[in-house]
Amino acid sequence: MIRCLAVDDEPYALKQLISYIERTPFLELTGEASNAFEAMEQLSENTADLIFIDINMPEMSGMEFVKTLPAGTNIIFTTAYSEYAAESYNVNAIDYLLKPISYEDFLKAANKANEKISSTRTNMQEDEKEGHFFVRAAGKFVKIFFSDIRFIESLSEYVVFHIKDTKSVKSLMSLKSLLSVLPQKNFMRVHRSYIVNLDKIEAVERNRIIIDNQRIPVGDQYKDAFSKFLDSLTV
Repeated sequence: MIRCLAVDDEPYALKQLISYIERTPFLELTGEASNAFEAMEQLSENTADLIFIDINMPEMSGMEFVKTLPAGTNIIFTTAYSEYAAESYNVNAIDYLLKPISYEDFLKAANKANEKISSTRTNMQEDEKEGHFFVRAAGKFVKIFFSDIRFIESLSEYVVFHIKDTKSVKSLMSLKSLLSVLPQKNFMRVHRSYIVNLDKIEAVERNRIIIDNQRIPVGDQYKDAFSKFLDSLTV
């Protein structure tokens, strides 16, 4: 399933988007918003694989909002103005839907998104089998092995991979996007700003995880899951 966020300041247009998403078997609505600020809040709470967003909205336009998102975010723009088509492709949007939107046009765009996202997921799965993946960092693609990662730290719109030999790699992405790539049996999010490699934990002391002499906090909303993990291995 492709998790979708629908964003439009026009109630009727938003309702239509939601209806089309719910009618499409491989799409799942995980959030809706009437402006960019509500969309930000939705994305902080729920992961979205695909965002349908109107370009023309008050305060912050859909185009302005998309430019604040991590590179590689899957976007389909909607608008009543055809002159924005070229600009939408400049930000690597998957497609551009001109209002009023027919379900036929919506489905064509959704199929394009499905093809792209399915291909990305397949590539990630293949890389996971090989034990590594690539990230864009400092103008190049850097290979990172899962086994080398100590922990991952979020810094604003960037993440920092802390890897062996005290090295680090900084890339423009979010912790949420990483959760679908990292092997769940080895990695756990323990704080809004940290994911740890469970195999690299040296000790746990007062809600602090110690890895390579670094003390990583365990956030309140992650304590239960982390405690269950500890309990399962404690003798």
